[in-house]
Amino acid sequence: MSPWPGLVTVFALALYFVLTINVGRARAKYGVPVPQMSGNPDFERVVRVHYNTLEQLVFFLPLLWIFSLYIDPIWGSAIGAIWVIGRGLYAWGYYQATEKRGPGFAIASLSGMILLLGSLIKLGLLAFKTLV
Repeated sequence: MSPWPGLVTVFALALYFVLTINVGRARAKYGVPVPQMSGNPDFERVVRVHYNTLEQLVFFLPLLWIFSLYIDPIWGSAIGAIWVIGRGLYAWGYYQATEKRGPGFAIASLSGMILLLGSLIKLGLLAFKTLV
């Protein structure tokens, strides 16, 4: 098996780890004590980036591996790397202002949809072959 999907997985998890650290830093910066999750809008944006990325990882990671196993690990990894870049841009934009999260969100969403559709088509064709 190619190491590339594993490397992209590590990059995605490293990004998530950085976003987790950013929540702690934002707590200190904006004076939001644990377990409080609201207050300063700047803090809330940092938390939203963190939570939304966690929500998207549940969608992304299985698709990265399914696509890589059944279609191509290099293409899966390239599309996955674009997803990671998109999530980084999403975070960067959202930290600045809610309105600036769109481009990163679009890049990551499109990457995820390509992984989803490619996996669905390939697995559907393989399943169909077993019926015929």
